[in-house]
Amino acid sequence: MVARCVHGLEQTVAAEVLQLGLGVITYLGHREVHFLACRSRPRPTVLRTADDVFLLAAQCADVGTGRQGVGALARLAGSADLGALLPLRDGHGGPGALTGVEVSASFLGRRNFTRYDVEDAVGRALAGRLGTGYHSRRAGTAPPAGSSGWRVTLDGTRASLLLRIADRPLHRRPYKRCSVPGTLHPPLAAAMARMAGIRPGDTVLDPCCGAGTLLAEAAAQQPEARYVGVDLSAEAVRAAQGNTAGLPVSIGRADAGRLPIPDGGVDRVLSNPPWGGQVGARGLLAGSTSRWWAELRRVLAPDGTAVVLLPDADDLSAALRQGFTPVHVQRVRVSGAQAFLVQLTAPGGQGRPARGKEGAAQP
Repeated sequence: MVARCVHGLEQTVAAEVLQLGLGVITYLGHREVHFLACRSRPRPTVLRTADDVFLLAAQCADVGTGRQGVGALARLAGSADLGALLPLRDGHGGPGALTGVEVSASFLGRRNFTRYDVEDAVGRALAGRLGTGYHSRRAGTAPPAGSSGWRVTLDGTRASLLLRIADRPLHRRPYKRCSVPGTLHPPLAAAMARMAGIRPGDTVLDPCCGAGTLLAEAAAQQPEARYVGVDLSAEAVRAAQGNTAGLPVSIGRADAGRLPIPDGGVDRVLSNPPWGGQVGARGLLAGSTSRWWAELRRVLAPDGTAVVLLPDADDLSAALRQGFTPVHVQRVRVSGAQAFLVQLTAPGGQGRPARGKEGAAQP
């Protein structure tokens, strides 16, 4: 099997595969984790840090950079054991029939062809073998309902044909009914929640909650904690309330530069602050990021942990001035741009006893 993920989360996905007992890791590549799955274990579609999970259908040598090599990729479709793939997909929780073909492609390095050329070459060959229709992505239209999802990857050494297990990508979460600009990619949010090490009974804060993705992903992993989210945008608050309905999450409107939370009132902070991305800093944060870090220091308990997504490692200087200690920095690619997942411990946390829950945050 192959789990596809955000670049930089490969080891995170591998760790989740092992923790869940889904199988044995056989290869880590660019945005890919290959593993041998066990039929008696949980279904691989329970992975939350992966964008999607596939069956490895066929492989051949990478065709190189020339356009003339694209046609040779049709042999991937010819060598796939379709009769074996269908019961495998059914056994791992996917639909049992192939009613249509839809292909997405990606490759590393510059090529003299487009991903659409690859998709059409493989997709038409697959449709011919299956006796079903092929939906090209060139026009940008959605495929017919029930189409089987295939993926072709070229990494410079080999070309791989993959068959999606589920009927839609795993990163499309059912709870994500509402969105706002800058909303966080759910598998990345899941990785941040895993990094935070949330415990039963913890109070977890997102001071710039947006559409509530971080809180929803954290609650899915640890439902016995209490979650609080605030945002200055009324639109974001409404979206977060819709996306977290039925979860142990309280959402309210507030400025992250003056949080309505007592000193030391939270155990964990999860946040994607609005620094230089699709959403700019507003309110009391518009002038400087230092106020945001000062508020995090105030509300975070001495034994607390913060996990934040930063566009630049230089942003850590403000955290260091407030006494935070970075204990893990992980580079990731978000929408084609470099970013950093950073885990920090609260000032004075070492050697300090954990506080009681009487000072818990109020929404």
